Amino acid sequence: MNMTVWEWFEHRSYHHRDFEALAESSFDRAEQPSTTLIFPARNVAGTIGTILATVERLRARTGIPGQVIVVDADSPDGTADVARAHGAEVYSENELLPGYGPAQGKGDAMWRALSMARGDIVMFADADTADFEEHFVYGTLGPLLADPQVQFVKAAYRRPFKQGEERILDGGGRVTELMAKPLLNLFYPELAGFVQPLAGEFAATRELLLGMPFFTGYGVEIGMMIDVYEQVGLPGMAQVDLGTRQNRHQPLASLTRMSSVVLRTVAAREGLAQRSAAGGLDGPEPGLWELRQPDTYLHAVATEEGLRLDEHINELVERPPLARLADDTPLTATA
Repeated sequence: MNMTVWEWFEHRSYHHRDFEALAESSFDRAEQPSTTLIFPARNVAGTIGTILATVERLRARTGIPGQVIVVDADSPDGTADVARAHGAEVYSENELLPGYGPAQGKGDAMWRALSMARGDIVMFADADTADFEEHFVYGTLGPLLADPQVQFVKAAYRRPFKQGEERILDGGGRVTELMAKPLLNLFYPELAGFVQPLAGEFAATRELLLGMPFFTGYGVEIGMMIDVYEQVGLPGMAQVDLGTRQNRHQPLASLTRMSSVVLRTVAAREGLAQRSAAGGLDGPEPGLWELRQPDTYLHAVATEEGLRLDEHINELVERPPLARLADDTPLTATA
């Protein structure tokens, strides 16, 4: 079934209230797919406990999610200890799939954590959300549990920006608004209906995710959006309005580098698509599953001490689909 972006927006945009029945203990869960919820975590001891307590209340009442994983970046603030105290399965990102070396950012942590997921449906969520509620979970999972045609669901929400006492209701998500959305409109207009294409909250069938490559850093979300679209098309994708989400904000210099990664990720995907259309992808797929493009990002800034030119490593690394790994690949580091 083909869909225009307008048709998709009309028929595949939901509200979390559409799935409130999932939060009721009396809901019939016969033959319901199993679910896993994964939190990539880095120095979030201040929020992860409250988040996991909220998840556990939903889980105790409904059985959703069936498995909760926290994959920690060996955070020095005690994130892992807090997560264990709240009953989550906790893994060090650097000890999962150790043959690939130390983890290289959020996307790498997500890819490695997927190797430990048991659910038929896998959801990812950010661990720095200050106002996490139960509907973040059942709302995001809802379309996948209700419609077998849906294979991928992205969260949508308003992102307030708070600085001191000032609060701007729609001031957050600057990389999304200034970089991701214009890029999708230009290169992948079919995906322009997604409100939050860079949202860390999304869910998909485990089978679909196992067949997806993962970018290791901040390009993971937009890269996955493009890959999922190429795999299942718009009819297999959906979004759910979760209301408002408040998380910590990055300084402008960090957002600049994040924007650069998002730009290079889309450029890499568009470049592969153009070469494929031109019949230029010859040989044993050297650039598809292990894409490495060492590069630097030069950032010119004005400071009180004068002008300065900073240089940052800006490297795209792409992990292979887990389904393609050899059966003898060790999942965890041995003692």
